[in-house]
Amino acid sequence: MNTLDDLLGGGAGQPGSLTGTTVLLRSDLNVPLDGDTITDDGRIKASLPTIKALTDAGAKVVVTAHLGRPDGKPDPKFSLAPVAARLGELLGADVVLASDVVGDSAKATVAGLQDGQVALLENVRFDPRETSKDDAERGALAAELAGLAAGAGGRAVFVSDGFGVVHRKQASVYDVAKLLPHYAGYLVSEETAVLRKLTTEPERPYVVVLGGSKVSDKLGVIKALLEQVDQVLIGGGMAYTFLAAEGKDVGKSLLQQDMVDTCGQLLNEYGSKIVLPNDVVVADSFSPDAKTEVVFAGEIPSDWQGLDIGPDTRATFRRILGEARTVFWNGPVGVFEMAPFAGGTKAIAEAIADSSAFSVVGGGDSAAAVRQLGVDEAGFTHISTGGGASLEYLEGKELPGLAVLDEPQPENGAGQ
Repeated sequence: MNTLDDLLGGGAGQPGSLTGTTVLLRSDLNVPLDGDTITDDGRIKASLPTIKALTDAGAKVVVTAHLGRPDGKPDPKFSLAPVAARLGELLGADVVLASDVVGDSAKATVAGLQDGQVALLENVRFDPRETSKDDAERGALAAELAGLAAGAGGRAVFVSDGFGVVHRKQASVYDVAKLLPHYAGYLVSEETAVLRKLTTEPERPYVVVLGGSKVSDKLGVIKALLEQVDQVLIGGGMAYTFLAAEGKDVGKSLLQQDMVDTCGQLLNEYGSKIVLPNDVVVADSFSPDAKTEVVFAGEIPSDWQGLDIGPDTRATFRRILGEARTVFWNGPVGVFEMAPFAGGTKAIAEAIADSSAFSVVGGGDSAAAVRQLGVDEAGFTHISTGGGASLEYLEGKELPGLAVLDEPQPENGAGQ
């Protein structure tokens, strides 16, 4: 896989080494928004090292990214305008936002770029071809994206730095790499190296913490990890389906009835590795103002629901994590967005941060929880930007956006 350092070559870090080159950069800027306010800019900050390296070298950088799921048509609430503003603040330079993906605004914006400047194309998912299952449709959009870079004059290349989307076979992730000389950005290279370490002779004990709401969302990775790791600590909504499989009454807690038998099979086969909550924080409603109690996992009142792991479970999880040499964590173990149910997730985050283990936070809500709950990010070896991509990598699936970077460079790529 060619990397950004291969592109920069001997001129890495030297002004002018990429002058005359236009880089089409796929970043992951899919940040959470509250109206027009970005509530967690972690993914934008993670994109900075690659962008700065390119601009410092004199490249014209054309960033393409998505935000949310706008169903293939423009939608103001999914505009990248707040992202462009925040990216500009962090870079200390204006970032011009095109008002379309590959239309007249995009063409004019790219044409107006000077060496070392950055432009952001509007949400690539505003174009239905981005996520099309039809190869020809995706290919047509990829050709237009590549044409934007090539049309700026000089050399045109593609840099893939959106690790959070490399598990998607989409136009701006996969197809464009077939048309332009392609390189892995710093973020993609780092994420891949970290995950490779988790799957290749990790130091033991190797402990995984899995949370989140549904077993079905993570069944594949649960099965794969149970073959590889020493212990899996399960919390969050998914824990109640496992508890139900043990014959426990979970009240009104989140329950996937159709997965109970599957969880039972996993417990029969891997019971010695699976650690479930033995006590939980329950509430009479899904509200920060609800009445709460701590009860044993098998004694949840019929009209109450479990929303966090209890203090005994936190202590057990903390002890196991303290003895681990390798840790992977994906998914909060409670409804951390509500203060009464954030204690379990904060305890997990602090236990991992305080340990000396090689630790990876698997993106998504887990990464957001670390920042929201005020846990020092320096305590973790790596905080991933790609929850789904990380899980699929650990499951052993081929990620299209990574596989295509291993393919030979196009012989007649745009701008050659």
